[in-house]
Amino acid sequence: MAHDKTGWHGTTILSIRTADQVVIAGDGQVTFGNTVLKSRARKVRLLAGGRVIAGFAGATADAFTLFERLEARLEQYPAQLTRACVELAKDWRTDRYLRRLEAMMAVADRETSLILSGTGDVLEPEDGLIGIGSGGPFALAAARALCDRDDMTGEEMARRAMAIAAGLCIYTNDQVTLESLGETSGQPE
Repeated sequence: MAHDKTGWHGTTILSIRTADQVVIAGDGQVTFGNTVLKSRARKVRLLAGGRVIAGFAGATADAFTLFERLEARLEQYPAQLTRACVELAKDWRTDRYLRRLEAMMAVADRETSLILSGTGDVLEPEDGLIGIGSGGPFALAAARALCDRDDMTGEEMARRAMAIAAGLCIYTNDQVTLESLGETSGQPE
């Protein structure tokens, strides 16, 4: 997302994959220039009947469009997250309307975590960690520092890393939406 003084800013999306859980967390802040317009926006969604989590960095209307397109691709390619994301990325690059969207998505199911961008990239991180949006690098660095702790669940690591990002990035707040797949807080899903 471009960071000019009069444009839309904000969003921190973080995905953490542990041995038994995948989590995507997103902050709730929406800003325009130096003004906070909303503090509790929901930027993380469950898709495909709760089998896929997606988090979005970009404008709200763009988010709904991309969530709908991804949902359609997941219906077309059930249980094939990578294929659905590659097909969405192709659409994103070739469709005249979608091509104008400046956004990124973090998407995960029980086996795979991916980053999708409007430039047609579909990337799988080597370490199972994703940080996108203005506060993404802060949350990602914090998550990397926490990921070797065996006394924290993925959810606890995500909440802690998001709190650190909120303390550093002026476009990130502490109103976190978190969705997870797998074991949560020691309880099977």
